[in-house]
Amino acid sequence: MANQTKTDLRNKVIYSIYVRNYSEEGTFTAVEKDLDRIKGLGVDIIWFLPIYPIGKEKRKGTLGSPYAIADYRKVNPELGTMDEFKHLVEEIHSRGMKCMLDIVYNHTSPDSWLAKNHPEYFYKTPEGKMGNRVGDWADIVDLDYGNKQLWDYQIDTLKMWAGIADGFRCDVAPLVPLAFWLKAREEVAKINPDCIWLSESVEPEFILDLRARGMINLSDSEIFQAFDMCYDYDIYKFFRQYLKGEGTLGKYTESVNMQEYIYPANYVKMRYLENHDQDRAKKIISTQEDIRNWTAFLYFQKGAALIYAGQENQNEVRPDLFNKDVINLDGSHDISDMLRRLSQVKKLPIVANSSYHLSADEKLGAVVGEHRQIQGNGRLLGIFSFEGKSGRIDTGLKDGAYTNMADGKEIQIKDGKVDLKACPALVFL
Repeated sequence: MANQTKTDLRNKVIYSIYVRNYSEEGTFTAVEKDLDRIKGLGVDIIWFLPIYPIGKEKRKGTLGSPYAIADYRKVNPELGTMDEFKHLVEEIHSRGMKCMLDIVYNHTSPDSWLAKNHPEYFYKTPEGKMGNRVGDWADIVDLDYGNKQLWDYQIDTLKMWAGIADGFRCDVAPLVPLAFWLKAREEVAKINPDCIWLSESVEPEFILDLRARGMINLSDSEIFQAFDMCYDYDIYKFFRQYLKGEGTLGKYTESVNMQEYIYPANYVKMRYLENHDQDRAKKIISTQEDIRNWTAFLYFQKGAALIYAGQENQNEVRPDLFNKDVINLDGSHDISDMLRRLSQVKKLPIVANSSYHLSADEKLGAVVGEHRQIQGNGRLLGIFSFEGKSGRIDTGLKDGAYTNMADGKEIQIKDGKVDLKACPALVFL
C-alpha cells in the first residue's frame, strides 16, 4: 500500500462517465450541463473513461475503443476541445468534486503518435513487428517499458494532466512494471501531492495466465505499493458465482473478510456492482428488493463506492465501447433518492477507520456486517437480505426501536432480531 494513502478515500463515491455515450451530443459541454444532478447523487469524484483521440488502424466498431489511444496528450475532437475539457474540470471543482482521468499505459493504437515517432518504445513480435501479447486486443500494440526513455515520456504526460485533473484510474496497471508506477507517483507528487491513484487490478486467473507466459502481471499486494485504490476483482468471481447459483453466500463473505488481513491496514478497495467491463447490476440482480439490498451493501462496504453512469436509472444495457450507444437517464427507473441517502452513510467517519467483518446466514440468504471503530466504541451495523426470504435474523442489538439509515424509517428489534422485510437495515450506534 502506498504509505501516503489516506483512508478517507473509503468515504468517497465515484461516478464513472463515458463521454461519447453519456448524452446524444456526446461532448464535454453536455456533461457540464448535468453536473448539478451528479453532485446531487452524493458524488465526490467523477472518473472519465479515456478522452483522447482514438486510432483508426484496426479500429473496432464504427467509432473505435477509447482504450486504443492515438495521442496521450490531446483530447478527442469528437468530444470537444482542450479548453472545453478544462472548463468542465473547473466546473467540477466549483461544486466540490474531483476529476479522475483514465490512463492507458500498457498499449496504444497501432497508428498512434508514439508508434509513428518512437517505434523503439514498443514490444516487437518474433517477426520484428509491433504487436500485443493479449491476443483478443486486436486494435492495440503493446509498449515496452524496458526502454527508459519511454518512462520519461509517460511521466511527463502524467505531470501535464496532473496540472489539470486530480487523479488517475490506470487501465490494466498490473501489466506495467511496478518500478515505473513508483517512479511516476514520486514525480507526479511534485505537481500534485494529493493526486489519487486507482489501479484497475485484474482477476486471479488473468494474473496466473499471463505469468505462465512470462509476462509481468502484478498482484494486488504489489499494486498497493504504488496505488491508493484497486479494483475488487480478487473477489468479484465469488459475487458472480453466488448470483448464478454456482457458489455460496458464505464463500463470498469470507473472501471479503480475507481482505482485512491480507492487505495493509490502510488498504482501499473500489467496490462496485457494475462497471464498463461488466454486466449492469439490473441485468444480473433479479428483483427490486435485491437491487435495494445489494446497492445498500455496496455503500456499506469498506472502500470507495463506484456508480457507473446509468446505474442510478437502473439501466439494463451496458453501453457499447466501440459505437454510439447512449445511456438512459430519463428517470423512469430512478433510484437517485436511495443513492443520496446511502451517500451519507458512506461519508460517516467510521467507514474510513474501522475493523470490518461480514457474517452470512445461508438459510436466510442474508448477511450481517459490522464496522467497528478502531480505538473507540462506535459501530455501524448492516443487515442485508439477498434472496427475498421471510424470517428474522439475529443482529446482536438490544431490543428497541432504531432508525434505519437506509430509508430513514424506524425498525424494531425484538429478542435481538430484525425482520428481513425491513432490510436493508443500516444502524449507527
